[in-house]
Amino acid sequence: MEKIKCLVVDDEELARNLLETYIDRIDFLECAGSAESPVEAMEIMREINIDLLFLDIQMPEIKGTDFAKMIAPTTQIIFTTAYSEYAVEGFELNALDYLLKPITFERFLKSVSKIKTETKTSDQDGTITVKSGYDLHKLKYDDILYIESDSEYVIYYSKEGKLMSNQSLKSLENMLPKEKFMRVHRSYIINKTKVSALKGRDLIIGKVSIPVSAKYFDLVRQELF
Repeated sequence: MEKIKCLVVDDEELARNLLETYIDRIDFLECAGSAESPVEAMEIMREINIDLLFLDIQMPEIKGTDFAKMIAPTTQIIFTTAYSEYAVEGFELNALDYLLKPITFERFLKSVSKIKTETKTSDQDGTITVKSGYDLHKLKYDDILYIESDSEYVIYYSKEGKLMSNQSLKSLENMLPKEKFMRVHRSYIINKTKVSALKGRDLIIGKVSIPVSAKYFDLVRQELF
């Protein structure tokens, strides 16, 4: 089976090292990286599609619970902290679990075993869950027209309108089914079934023209026309 990509976020080096060691001992987990702050974690998550986040709550710049509200709902979270009073707040954010420091390997194993049964790829029901602000929306693949990158966000354009979410186009490129979606530009992913024409270097989706960069042009011609 494909390994579950994990990211450890904690401002304490010893805590990061311990969790990395635990992750390496589990055959279905892969440590994709570690970060000492949410800002550093966000940079990593723009390049790698993270499945599971081990997130410390009490950090200097941004609290883990605040950072959790900013990330994609497809990333599951296990909160870690030395303070038990944060447990309720963590579970209110739909965290997978809550680990109280010092973390034993036995407790760690019990926690990560949950993800094997609870993780569900969006392919299974033909939808993707999109976090927009504090709300969660389920979009059907067939309803998505295209996705545009806008600074630190992406905008989903669908038959129902548009949704803005704090995600990276790179993570979506890895997540979305390639038989339906493809990257055509540094700022665009399109639904291949919604394209009606190629005019010059622009794809036509409804009344919208989507630019195709030189990097992707030959692949677009090959796959769509």
